[in-house]
Amino acid sequence: MNRNQVRPQRRHATPSRIERVRRQAVPKPRVIIALLLLLGLVSVMLLDGYLRAEVGNDQRVRSDASASKVPDSVLDGGPFLSFQGGTARTRSVPDKTIVLTFDDGPDPEWTQKVLDILDDNDVPGTFFLVGSMVSRYPDVVRRMVDDGNEVGVHTFTHVDLSYQSAARVTREIAQTQLALAGAAGITTTLFRAPYSSTNDAIDNYSWPVYKKLGAMGYTSVFIDTDSEDWQQPGVSKVIKWATPKSGKGASVLFHDAGGNRAQTLEALPQYIKKMKSKGYTFTTVSGAQQQAQGQQAQGQQAQGQQAPQGTPGTAGNTLQSDPEQAAHRTADTATLWEGRALLGAVAVAEWTVPGLAAVLAVVGVAVLGRFAMMLVLARRHYRQRNRRRFSWGPSVTEPVSVIVPAYNEKECIANTLNSLAASTHPIEIVVVDDGSTDGTAEIAESLGLPNVRVIRQPNAGKPAALNNGVRHARYDIVVMMDGDTVFEPGTVQRLVQPFGDPEVGAVAGNAKVGNRTTMIGAWQHIEYVMGFNLDRRMYDLLRCMPTIPGAIGAFRRDAVLGVGGMSEDTLAEDTDITIALHRAGWRVVYAEHARAWTEAPASLGQLWRQRYRWSYGTMQALWKHRKSVTDRGPSGRFGRVGMPLVVLFQIVTPVFAPLIDVFTVYAMIFVDFKASLLAWLAVLLVQLVCAGYAFRLDRERYRYLLMLPLQQIAYRQLMYLVLIHSCVTAATGGRLRWQKLKRTGEVGTPAPGTGVR
Repeated sequence: MNRNQVRPQRRHATPSRIERVRRQAVPKPRVIIALLLLLGLVSVMLLDGYLRAEVGNDQRVRSDASASKVPDSVLDGGPFLSFQGGTARTRSVPDKTIVLTFDDGPDPEWTQKVLDILDDNDVPGTFFLVGSMVSRYPDVVRRMVDDGNEVGVHTFTHVDLSYQSAARVTREIAQTQLALAGAAGITTTLFRAPYSSTNDAIDNYSWPVYKKLGAMGYTSVFIDTDSEDWQQPGVSKVIKWATPKSGKGASVLFHDAGGNRAQTLEALPQYIKKMKSKGYTFTTVSGAQQQAQGQQAQGQQAQGQQAPQGTPGTAGNTLQSDPEQAAHRTADTATLWEGRALLGAVAVAEWTVPGLAAVLAVVGVAVLGRFAMMLVLARRHYRQRNRRRFSWGPSVTEPVSVIVPAYNEKECIANTLNSLAASTHPIEIVVVDDGSTDGTAEIAESLGLPNVRVIRQPNAGKPAALNNGVRHARYDIVVMMDGDTVFEPGTVQRLVQPFGDPEVGAVAGNAKVGNRTTMIGAWQHIEYVMGFNLDRRMYDLLRCMPTIPGAIGAFRRDAVLGVGGMSEDTLAEDTDITIALHRAGWRVVYAEHARAWTEAPASLGQLWRQRYRWSYGTMQALWKHRKSVTDRGPSGRFGRVGMPLVVLFQIVTPVFAPLIDVFTVYAMIFVDFKASLLAWLAVLLVQLVCAGYAFRLDRERYRYLLMLPLQQIAYRQLMYLVLIHSCVTAATGGRLRWQKLKRTGEVGTPAPGTGVR
């Protein structure tokens, strides 16, 4: 059995109800892939936003709250707060001892330099780390631990925990511990709350948080002296404010991230040398605790008492052997791998989101550049073709053949043929009935119109029908149209005049949406005028027209036969034949005044199927003619000018366009609503200007532009999804068949002289 005998059954056989239900119920793999890609992108963006404190950010900081519920022993106690046995206990730093603590890191620049200073001066530090920063810069944390420093938790997103729910508090701590496990293979029992300072800053709202964390085994670390280096008051003041009084020990606060820390880097080595010269020693939080515990134990032994069980430093402790890193715990296997997974996800987000942002910036510039180029070239095209003395050459007056391929067009065929019968140019009409089952051929014959021939053939598809029509055409110029399209009386005459130039091998007409009274129709009308016809003016001047619309196009018969006719290799036979003519050396031009009125899809489902086929077919045609990129002559001109433009602006840019919208929505929700909205409105204004100019050139009514904002929000997204669906289909090796759209026949024959509807 040959191909033509098998194909009708595949294309037009009605599926059973069970089969239809199965197709609807079971998503196709490429649809699932597209949804997973979208979900992955959104997840990566949300993770990146969470790391940068854009998602879930809470900048509230509590101050001047009552501390009536906080024990005085805590408010007046030392900077180390723990809850051993459920009782709040504080411990002070021993005299002549400094615990250098650093908040808000790690930072890839400042923290590394702080670590260098500590190494040079042979002193340890205790770093309270923000989990989101740990996950972004794990190498810094790894060095920090390897150098003998101690680390503590400073929450994951640097929020004031007194405002957060119990679940958020737990999550902030757990996520930071996972980041530490992934970065250095450890967890820690030290905690410092963001925006905390000395013990007397504890209030009734933060006290429950400290008790909760104490019950979880954490030691909360406060400060005795604050360098206030974050204010950048000057090096001398940083040193002065960090110095404890009267030889007392102190937990001292510096910052290794969160801003410019140049003064910190300058002050820190001077401070260390100053304190050493005064007889001070430096240790970590755990080191200071063990020193204090040792002094307490010695005092108790001198009084004949026994140290309490479970106190750090006694036989019951589970701390590591290094006393200055006693708060560290080796992460268990599950925590370790969860932490590594977190770091992996963060690394993906860190590369993906900025990378996409850079790509989208390039795409945005390209799109704006395209708009500018379209406006300039469209104006030049209009002025050139509408000059009073402009001529293609000798007037074309000889008859032409109009080929009308038709498959089940009973609703439209009469309007189509009646419009052709009113043509002011001599024509013959060749109706090729492609195996219709609804009486299309009989309707065409029953009209009794002159110069109409009906050719019947078994169903073989539109390319085969067009080729059959070309073979039966009597004249050297053939006009091809769809069976649901109507021409104005002067359309054919205007369409064929460019053939007065012997270099012209084909002419693209001006396709108009006839059923534009509905919202979907109005959206397509805007697209046809702005997207298609404005583009064609540009491509015409650049001599790289990519597509002659199937609704209205004219060809030299010899040119069509010379490239092998209409190919069945792709689903976009109009794009395929146009590129083939370019490669054969023919010029393809645009006749703006040759108007055809076509019935656009009336439902979203039909629109999706039509554009899906167009997008996929265009990709097939571009792939088929990919060698034109390296060809010489006219073929190479299209390959190196037309093909990159089509790929960039009809495939690449639309594929990335939804990402721009996703980024815009993200920015509106999580970053700056006003600025993002203004940016979106600015882009919309640019599009409105382009659309308005396109409508002016085509002498269309501006009232349809009121639909443009909604078109950008709804219709454009649908078109982008269609293109992405087509790309996924192509990437996964899927095949797409011809699909018949349902017609209503509501586009009637234009009245003579009608130019705008």
